Amino acid sequence: MPVAPSQPRPIVVVTGALGFIGSCVATALHRMGNFQVVISDDFSATQKMRNLTHLADCEQVDRSEIATWIAAHEQDTIAWVLHIGARTDTTEFDEEIFNRLNIQSTQSVWEVCTRLHIPLIYASSAATYGSGEQGYRDDHAIVPLLKPLNPYGWSKQRMDAWILQQQETPPHWYGLKFFNVYGPNEYHKGRMASVILHAFKQMQQTGRVKLFKSHHPDFRDGYQLRDFIYVQDVVQVILWLMEHKPQSGLYNLGTGKAESFYQLASSTAQALGIPLEIDWVDIPEDIRDKYQYFTEADMSKLRAAGYTQPFQSLSAGAFDYVTHYLIPDKVY
Repeated sequence: MPVAPSQPRPIVVVTGALGFIGSCVATALHRMGNFQVVISDDFSATQKMRNLTHLADCEQVDRSEIATWIAAHEQDTIAWVLHIGARTDTTEFDEEIFNRLNIQSTQSVWEVCTRLHIPLIYASSAATYGSGEQGYRDDHAIVPLLKPLNPYGWSKQRMDAWILQQQETPPHWYGLKFFNVYGPNEYHKGRMASVILHAFKQMQQTGRVKLFKSHHPDFRDGYQLRDFIYVQDVVQVILWLMEHKPQSGLYNLGTGKAESFYQLASSTAQALGIPLEIDWVDIPEDIRDKYQYFTEADMSKLRAAGYTQPFQSLSAGAFDYVTHYLIPDKVY
């Protein structure tokens, strides 16, 4: 009997696939083998090429062409678009860069996914919450009230607000408000890399770590609090959303527990097997008045949607990151 031709695997498009989170998501999908992964980014960005290690055989589409590419493949089975690509530099103040890379690109992807009925996940940010006057709830009603502290945050805020005004949407869509994500594949981010990566490098070179002093009377030095989430947990949430398709909307993506930079440094030193020695430094003046002293994701919405997996603690995530990726110098 003739063998029936195998069905082509559905396509998942991942933008920002050379970046930190995007490369981890794309690699996880590629390893699963259930999908044909198409990756999109600026492939002239040679400083990020190590993140192609496990994705070299994926089809590559330049980031400027991705909406056109999706439209041209209307007849193919595109199961999801994961629009993770963005300019994430919180110290960049050229609003035109954010307009082009964070707003216009996302609007183009949203519009083509809406027209072709393709489910969409896109990257928002906890930076939209500003200094937290409205709390950290992923409630659509508070979106118009949020006041980010920098142009990056405003670009994500304007995008969220625009999407919530749209009458027509993709069949399923999720805007993920990433809190402080850390983990493998962030080596290229420079100043914007996680404090764990900076601490690791400093401890390797000098045996000491630099932490910011507090310029806020309510916080001791080193006890500024952030919601740190390991990138492997971020990947698991995205895979869960793709499988279970809960109600569309904005969702926080943190652990729900704020931890201190002191704990971060201590966990990094413990993973390296060295004593913790700290040099206290002032917060740079260009970000001092925009610095977040506390962030903690309200995760009740995602939990109510049915996500039950625990998130790794900062100490557990830092230990895994340092021992399995940073010391052996591996990508995800």
